[in-house]
Amino acid sequence: MREFLERHADDPAVQADVTLLRAEQTAEPSTPPMASVVAYVHWLMDRDRKSTGLKSLQGKIWEAGYRAGELRGRAEVYPDVAPALTRWRAHGKDIAIFSSGSVQAQRSLFANTTAGDLTPFIRAYFDTTTGAKTATQSYERIAAALERAPSEVLFLSDVGAELDAARAAGMQTSLCVRTPGSGPAAGGHPVIHSFDDLSSA
Repeated sequence: MREFLERHADDPAVQADVTLLRAEQTAEPSTPPMASVVAYVHWLMDRDRKSTGLKSLQGKIWEAGYRAGELRGRAEVYPDVAPALTRWRAHGKDIAIFSSGSVQAQRSLFANTTAGDLTPFIRAYFDTTTGAKTATQSYERIAAALERAPSEVLFLSDVGAELDAARAAGMQTSLCVRTPGSGPAAGGHPVIHSFDDLSSA
C-alpha cells in the first residue's frame, strides 16, 4: 500500500482516493488518531470495513498488478459460473455485479478468472458508490440504471441483510448457499446451492 501510494502520488485518481479516505477518517469518531493514510488504510482492512476510498484504492492496486504481471494467479470461480453466464446471456438475460469491491477491482477480477475472461458476459458493475449493500435505495438505483422494474431483477447473495434490502426494493431474491448448512437462515428467500439451480432462468 505504502509503495503504491508513493509511486502514484501525482496521479489525480489516487489523490482523489486519499482525499476521500482523509474525509472518512475525520468523519468517523471511533477512529484512533493516525498521522498517515497508510495507517488508516491498514486500520480499515483489519476491521474489514467497506470503505469506498479503500475499495477504490485496492482496485487500482489490483489493476496495476495485473498489468505489470505481478498478479499472475487467477481468481477462482465455481465450475458452474461460466456455463451459467453463457446460458443466461444466450437467453437474453442481462448480468450485473454489485460488490463492496470497486468497479475497477471487479473488472480486474472477472477478467482474470480460472474460467477465463468473464467480462464479456457482464453488462454492468455496481459498488459502494451506488450505496450500501444493505440499503433498499441501492437496489432501487441499480434497477433504474439497468432500466428495469425491480420486479424484473433477480438478486443473488449469500448475505441475508442484502437480500432483505433487495426484496424491500421489489426485486426477486435467492439465497446462494454453496455448502448446505453453512449459510444464514433463509429468511423467506428461496435457497440455491449452485447456479445450475437456476437453469430455467
